[in-house]
Amino acid sequence: MQLFPVPLENPRMRPRTALVASADRSFRQRVAHVLAGLRWQVREAEGGAEAWTEAETAQPDAVIVDSWLPDLDLGEFLSEFKTRFPEVDLVTAAGNVAAESPRGPYRQELLYALRHCQETDTAAWNAAPAIGKRDSEPARPELAKPFEVSMAPSSPAPSSAIPTLPSLPAGTGKTISIQSGRAAQGMEPNPVERLPDLVGNAACMLEVSRRVRLVAPRMTPVLIEGPTGSGKELVAEALHRLSTRSRKPFVAINCAAIPEALLEAELFGHTRGAFTGAVHGRTGRIEAADGGTLLLDEIGEMPLGLQAKLLRFVECGELQRVGHNETVKVDVRILAATHQPLAPQAQNGAFRSDLYYRLAVFLIRTPSLAEHVQDLHLLIEHFLEKLGRDSPVKCLDEGAIAKLGAHNWPGNVRELEHVLERGIILAGDSPVLTAREIDFGLAVS
Repeated sequence: MQLFPVPLENPRMRPRTALVASADRSFRQRVAHVLAGLRWQVREAEGGAEAWTEAETAQPDAVIVDSWLPDLDLGEFLSEFKTRFPEVDLVTAAGNVAAESPRGPYRQELLYALRHCQETDTAAWNAAPAIGKRDSEPARPELAKPFEVSMAPSSPAPSSAIPTLPSLPAGTGKTISIQSGRAAQGMEPNPVERLPDLVGNAACMLEVSRRVRLVAPRMTPVLIEGPTGSGKELVAEALHRLSTRSRKPFVAINCAAIPEALLEAELFGHTRGAFTGAVHGRTGRIEAADGGTLLLDEIGEMPLGLQAKLLRFVECGELQRVGHNETVKVDVRILAATHQPLAPQAQNGAFRSDLYYRLAVFLIRTPSLAEHVQDLHLLIEHFLEKLGRDSPVKCLDEGAIAKLGAHNWPGNVRELEHVLERGIILAGDSPVLTAREIDFGLAVS
C-alpha cells in the first residue's frame, strides 16, 4: 500500500526545501515525516522570529505556518512574509492562503501533508488554536465514551458534558486504546486559551493558560503556586517561550536544593578566593540569565538573610558578587515558584512581606490532578505517546484504567508520568499495560 502520492519532480532540480513553523513540536514532526516521504528537505522553527531567520538562511520553496505563533502576530507575519518572499508557497496549518496569493506549484503536496496529519493526529493536545474551520473540511468522528474502541463513528457527546474516567471491571481480557483528546472530550479544543504544554480541557487548566497568555509579553514578576508535581516549571517555561525574551536564556534554580552557605554565591556569583574552596571566580545564575528569564523555584525555602539581598536586586536590577565591591547591572525577568502559599508565611514573618509583594505582582496557581481528574485520559495519552517516542506506544487494558481511575494522585501529574513509565518498564515487550504493571510505589505483591 502506498502511503504518499508520487511527487512530480525533475530529478535534476535541486532538493526542495520546506519550512514548518510551529510552537508544537509534535505538529512539526508529523508534517516533517509526511513531507520527507514526498522527498522534501524540512527545516523547523518554533516561532515567527526563528522562521524568519530560517527563511533568510535556507531560502525555502514552501512554508507551512501554524495557526498561532508564540512571538509574532500571525496576520502581520503572513503579510510581511509574502512581501519579503513573494515566490515562496505559503500556507497555514488550517490550509488557508492569502486571497491575493497565486497558486504555488507545491500547494497540492502541502495540503496533502496537512490533511494527512489531521487524520492521524492522536496527540493529547493541539498547539494551534482554530482560526475558523473550513466549510469543506470533513467533520472528525467523535466517540461517545472515552477509552472505548469503536469501528465506526458514533454520535458525539454533548459539548457541555465533561467525562470522568470510568470505573471498569478488570479481567475481561479487552484491550483499550486511548482516543485522541478532542474525540474523548466530545468537544473542540478552546481556540484561545489552550497552551501546548498544559494538557487538559478542565476550566482550571484553561484558566492557567489564559493567565500565561495575558502576562507572558510583559516584564511583570509572576508568582506560581501549586502542589508538588503539578507543572509549575512547565508554566514558567511557557511564560518564557511566549515572551519577547524567548531567544535569551531561561535559567532555573531550586532554592531548596542548594545549601544555605552556597546559595548566595550560586545566585549572585563570586570572585576567586571569596571563600574557602573558591579557586576560580564564577558567574551567578542571575547574571547568567541576563536578557532572559530567571525562575526561583521553591522560593519559600530561601533564608531570610538572602531574601533581603534578593529584594535589593528585584528593586534596582543590580547585584554584587560575593567578594566583590562593585555592582553589576543585570536585565532579568523574575519568576518565582512555590509548593506552599507565601501569603500566610509573609503574614507570620517566615517570609519577607516586602519581597512577597514584589514577587506576587501576578499570581498563577497550578491545580492538583485531583482538581482536574476529568483530564486524566488526556494526560495518560500524552505520557504514553511521550514515553513511546523511541518504541511502539503501549495501550492499557480495562483493569489498568480502572486502577488508575481509582487512585487519588497525591503526587499529581508527575506521579502519573512516573507510574506509566514504571509500568512500561515492567511490561517489557508486551504491547499492553495491565493492572499488574500499574505500581504506585507501594509494596509489590
